[in-house]
Amino acid sequence: MNPDTFPWLSTLIFFPIVATVALPFIPDPKGKGDPIRWYALVIGLIDFVLLIYAFYTQYDFAESGLQMVEHYDWLPQLGVQWSVGADGLSMPLILLTGFITSLAILASWPVTYKPRLFYFLILAMYGGQIAVFAVQDLLVFFLVWELELVPVYLLLSIWGGYKRLYAATKFILYTAISSLFILVAALAMAFFGPDLTFDLQSLAAKDYPLTFQLLCYTGFLVAFAVKLPIVPLHTWLPDAHGEATAPVHMLLAGILLKMGGYALIRMNVELLPDAHAYFAPALIILGVVNIIYAALTSFAQRNLKRKIAYSSISHMGFVLIGIASFTDLGMSGAVLQMVSHGLIGASLFFLVGATYDRTHTLILEEMGGVAQNMPKIFAMFTTCSMASLALPGMSGFVAELMVFVGLATSDAYSLTFRVPVVILAGIGVILTPIYLLSMLREIFYGPENKELTSHEKLVDAEPREIFVIACLLVPIIGIGLYPKIITQIYDAKTTQLVAYIRPSVPSIAMREAATVASVSDVELDSPYQAPAIK
Repeated sequence: MNPDTFPWLSTLIFFPIVATVALPFIPDPKGKGDPIRWYALVIGLIDFVLLIYAFYTQYDFAESGLQMVEHYDWLPQLGVQWSVGADGLSMPLILLTGFITSLAILASWPVTYKPRLFYFLILAMYGGQIAVFAVQDLLVFFLVWELELVPVYLLLSIWGGYKRLYAATKFILYTAISSLFILVAALAMAFFGPDLTFDLQSLAAKDYPLTFQLLCYTGFLVAFAVKLPIVPLHTWLPDAHGEATAPVHMLLAGILLKMGGYALIRMNVELLPDAHAYFAPALIILGVVNIIYAALTSFAQRNLKRKIAYSSISHMGFVLIGIASFTDLGMSGAVLQMVSHGLIGASLFFLVGATYDRTHTLILEEMGGVAQNMPKIFAMFTTCSMASLALPGMSGFVAELMVFVGLATSDAYSLTFRVPVVILAGIGVILTPIYLLSMLREIFYGPENKELTSHEKLVDAEPREIFVIACLLVPIIGIGLYPKIITQIYDAKTTQLVAYIRPSVPSIAMREAATVASVSDVELDSPYQAPAIK
């Protein structure tokens, strides 16, 4: 077997999916699901080990193009191929998927209700999520994007909380309806011009008129705004997190939200650069709204899961700002923020689940004074909260700093546009430690709930839980201290991407200025500068 020609990505996608076939036949004499858990964990770890091996032997950091490419004809009459590949945008998120999913399987150890179906859905999601980041055919991308919705819906509706059916239905309605915009835009782009194709590289080479780009960009943006999520299309997320179990939390926060950010870069930015130049100021404004609105809303939440969910929405605002910055540093910060938040969000939601298992409540007023009973959980919760509030030395600080500096130094925008954006985003950064630290105080150091501490068995963290958090904290701290661990994976790609889209900025700005001058005598400031490209 030649490693250079082996179909690594297809194997990583289909191996966990095919492995689910054996789940109904695994004997479970005690009826507790132990053999099924171990089988799922072994399959997840095998796939992750294969992923690491393929990454270290087949991936070249200096290459900006696609690597490990595979092309197989599927529906040649329609120009549809099974085409997969990995570059600097997809590889960090594929690695994140393998890492988070393996830990989510370990986190799901307490699940005893219908374990065969539960682990079938988890393993099916595993392959499907890698496919979302790897496929290079727009129609196949739509199909795997849609297939991801079914496992999440079932995981919410069967293993969720009291309002699980409401949360699952809202999730499927928001995401399924918005996904139709992907299909419409994909068909429009594929049929444009003489050649019918869904291949992303071929689509990027087509010369679309600006009006056509703007319409397709709008369709993609609606679909990806729901998954990212962007205010006001975010309301499904707090409901989903409010009812999900800990492993589903980890997959939602760690991977599914990143699908929206990845797709926004892959489809909107790469395929429609001129339209992106028009939409970029709006993306920055939406990013600021995400940061401020979600942070303030998090203050008002008395449900622990919903508080962390709004915190996730706030942090994803930095991804929007970085994507629209038109700088290497800003785009790099956006990708790093997705990886960083995937790790931090998964750790916080896992600890929320561990806390709920002991206190049997998510209402902050019903908690309080449990630090003495659960010192290990308190220590882990505090450490992960410090990472979320961007404490220096942790990954969140580096990612947000890169986005800030990337926007502040961008010559694509006027100073009068950049200054208020940086100030408002900075206010959001200040709000984050306030609501996170007050949350820790209410849970662990607030007025002691005598009924809770006297009637509940508040056992401390067990070795499995400590291991999961330790695995997440190692990359969180490692990236914070030495960001090159991750940035070297995608630097070549983000640099090439910014160089590709950057020429759209001055031409768009000049056309806007000419249009304004021709229809009005009033002097209006454009958010763009129009410097000469060197």
